Amino acid sequence: MSDSAPSRWDPAPSPRDGRLTARRHPPGTPGRTGLAPMTGPDGARLALRYAPEPPTDGSAYRLVLLLHGAGGSARQGLDLLLPVADAQRLLLVAPDSSAASWDLIAGGFGADVGRIDLLLATVFDTYPVADVTVGGFSDGASYALSLGLTNGDLIDSVLAFSPGFAAPPATHGRPRIFISHGVDDRVLPIDVCSRRLVPHLHDLGYDVTYEEFPGGHDIPAVIRESATAWLTARPPPAGDHG
Repeated sequence: MSDSAPSRWDPAPSPRDGRLTARRHPPGTPGRTGLAPMTGPDGARLALRYAPEPPTDGSAYRLVLLLHGAGGSARQGLDLLLPVADAQRLLLVAPDSSAASWDLIAGGFGADVGRIDLLLATVFDTYPVADVTVGGFSDGASYALSLGLTNGDLIDSVLAFSPGFAAPPATHGRPRIFISHGVDDRVLPIDVCSRRLVPHLHDLGYDVTYEEFPGGHDIPAVIRESATAWLTARPPPAGDHG
């Protein structure tokens, strides 16, 4: 069964500022496990969601919002961490961008912010969530950084695989950040992307873990493993449902 529109959601006053209004709260109707589409009020698919079996110790999930690269799909976003979702009890939500890439890439926050806010509110209504991560690859990584820095009062960590930039209109909170980049990347060259971005984030006081690897515009298995270990190094507190 598809997930549908949430019972509690107030649209952001202006999606252009990139602010998310959805907040964690004890869930109402229990959500189903497994892979399922998430749909909007009109029935159109907005995302894919994967929910592992609930943690046996009664603790809440870590929610990971996963953003595909330009021209990609929700499935490609989901696949970034799907292989480790069961073992790490990660609740994955992978939106489709409203256009070929994310709104910020085309000139500024907008439709995708509203879509993501709706998806988050749906998840919070149906699953116990302790922590929220946003991650992505390529354009999705740039968007994850920008959205995460803008909403660090909700999002506690960011995974950015081969990002091009970060452009938050304003910053809130201090999410921890993992960035990886291939030294031979021809799509988003490392010298003008991560090697400039990471020092800037350090200067601003962010906790950044940065890994370079031999290769191009890709996510090698060793980087996925490293990112997963980094993400799960601080497990969600048991029973904290927001």
